[in-house]
Amino acid sequence: MPKHPNSKSKQVKRDEPMTGAMKFFLAGCVAELYLLIIRRFYVKSPDIVKILWYDRYLWVLLGVGAAILVAGVVGGLLLRGDKKKRTIAWCVAAAGAFLGGAAGLIRWNASTLTLLTVVVPVVMVLGVLWNLYDRECALSLTILGASLIALWICRKQMYSMFLGTYVKIFAVVYILVLIAVALLTKQGKLKKLLPASADPLPVYVACGLSAVAMLGALFSSIVAYYAMWALAIVVFGLAVYYTVKQL
Repeated sequence: MPKHPNSKSKQVKRDEPMTGAMKFFLAGCVAELYLLIIRRFYVKSPDIVKILWYDRYLWVLLGVGAAILVAGVVGGLLLRGDKKKRTIAWCVAAAGAFLGGAAGLIRWNASTLTLLTVVVPVVMVLGVLWNLYDRECALSLTILGASLIALWICRKQMYSMFLGTYVKIFAVVYILVLIAVALLTKQGKLKKLLPASADPLPVYVACGLSAVAMLGALFSSIVAYYAMWALAIVVFGLAVYYTVKQL
C-alpha cells in the first residue's frame, strides 16, 4: 500500500491554478496576434485595395464569430451534465464572441482597435492573477484595471461631440457600480469572489481610489490623465506586494 495515497490528487490540485493561468496567457497571446494582424493589413495598410478587401473580410469574420458563438452556447446548454465538455463549449462560445465582436467593432469604428489591443493584455493578466493569487488581490487589481480602462475612455472621448454624453453617463454608472461593490463586500455578499477569510481592505481601497479618480475625470481630462498614472502606480505597487507575499 502506498505511503501517500492522496499525493497524486494533491499534486493535481496544485497544478490546476498554473494550468488555468497558462490557458489565459496563451489565449491572450492569440487574441492580441489577431488584433495586430488586423492593424497591420487593414487599419495601417497603405494599399487601398487591401483595405477594401479586408473591409469585406471583416464581415466574414463577424459571421463566422457569430456562428461559433451560437454553437458554443448550444453546446454549453446541452452538455450541462458533463463539466469538462461544458467548459470547453463555453470557451468556444467566448472565442466566437471575441472573433466576431472584435471584427464588428473595428468595422464600425477603427479607433476601437486601440482600445481592444489594451483590453486584451489587461484581461490576460487579470486571468493569470485570478488563477494564481489570493482573491482579495485578484479582485482589487481587477477593479483598478477596469478603472484604468474607464479613465482612458473618459480622457479620450469625454468631450467628443458624438460620444461625450454617453461617456459621461458611463462614468456616473461606473462610480455607482464601484459603490455597490464596496457595499456588497461590506455585507459579505460577494462570497464567490471574496471568501469570508479574505481581507476586504484592498477591495475598499481599490473602489475608493477608482471612484475618486472617475469623479475627477468627469470634470477634467487633465485630471483623468494624472489619475491614470496614479492608479497605475498603485496597481504596480499592489502587484509587487502580493507577488512577494505569494513567494
